Amino acid sequence: MVSYDIRDDKRLRKVYRTMKEYGIRLHYSVFRCDLTKLDLARLKGKLEGIINHDQDRIMIIDLGPVKEGIGQRLMFIGVRPEEDPVQEAIF
Repeated sequence: MVSYDIRDDKRLRKVYRTMKEYGIRLHYSVFRCDLTKLDLARLKGKLEGIINHDQDRIMIIDLGPVKEGIGQRLMFIGVRPEEDPVQEAIF
């Protein structure tokens, strides 16, 4: 799970475009990504090259392997993302 808070619109657009390459958008600045260790390293490298380290923030949370039941770790209330990041409904 990757969440970001970017202060500049130009950097925000770059981060958004980068994140679309690696994951599924859940909210405006939250993406679910199923990454290998190499993919994670590449993503971090790209993001570190885009952001202003004194103004912006990116949070990466490891939810564990997708095959081990991501549906039990992700919950939505209200409108769900267009691309369902969870194969089952959670209530």
